[in-house]
Amino acid sequence: MENSTIGTLFLVATPIGNLGDISARAIQTFENVDFIAAEDTRVTLKLLGHLGIKKPLVSYFEHNRLKSGEKILGRLLSGESCALVSDAGTPAISDPGEDLVRLCTDSGVSIITIPGPCAAISALCMSGLKSGRFTFEGFLSTSKKSRFEHLTELKTEKRTMIFYEAPHKLLRTLTDMLEVFGDRSVSISREMTKIYEETLRLPLSEAVAHFQEHSPRGEFVLVIEGAHEDTTQVVTLQQASELAERYIEAGMSVKDAAKKASEETGLSKNSIYSTIIGNTKGR
Repeated sequence: MENSTIGTLFLVATPIGNLGDISARAIQTFENVDFIAAEDTRVTLKLLGHLGIKKPLVSYFEHNRLKSGEKILGRLLSGESCALVSDAGTPAISDPGEDLVRLCTDSGVSIITIPGPCAAISALCMSGLKSGRFTFEGFLSTSKKSRFEHLTELKTEKRTMIFYEAPHKLLRTLTDMLEVFGDRSVSISREMTKIYEETLRLPLSEAVAHFQEHSPRGEFVLVIEGAHEDTTQVVTLQQASELAERYIEAGMSVKDAAKKASEETGLSKNSIYSTIIGNTKGR
């Protein structure tokens, strides 16, 4: 039998821009909980001020999630209720809230979701790309090697793919996507629900050219079409060696690059290795 004195964690979605998108149920939850755990208390305080609600706030974000998570759990186990919010959108999606949810589920704390805005789903709906099956990939790594490996793993992914990206990394990410995926269609949304909301639907090559001329501003959601059938065909030995050479450029040893290219193409590791060495001697 569950302990009736244990509190509840509410996952409350908040507006991704327009404050008018807050739901009546979210407002009611804010009014009824004992306290609110916020990614940035200043952002949440602004929202609560708009709603005319006063409620105790605690900070919960990436760099204090372990210490703060334990404190929040302790309060929940003592019978208090908490609303978890991110700065915008649905908490626990590509943010540290997932760790608090896991902590609570492992400790028997009830969790209730208060659904609402989500940038990934909003961008997908506006993209014009297939939405029956999709995969959410979140933010790509700032590491060139890790980013390249992540994208390469998705090269044959047939489902529509959704990524989040910051403005200072956007052009680099689009350039890498063009190299790995080829010139596919992409839908790029920014400032959704805000005054300067914009969605561009164009090939990746044109997206790269656009942001080379126009400095990216705002937070972005990228929706990329999945692979076509012809992208899964068997690659040649030369193509496999070129893939391995890109891994080498990203920091891998020749041996490890040949092994990884072999795993991804199905071609012999030794053949790829020999081709790389042969290409090197021929330069």
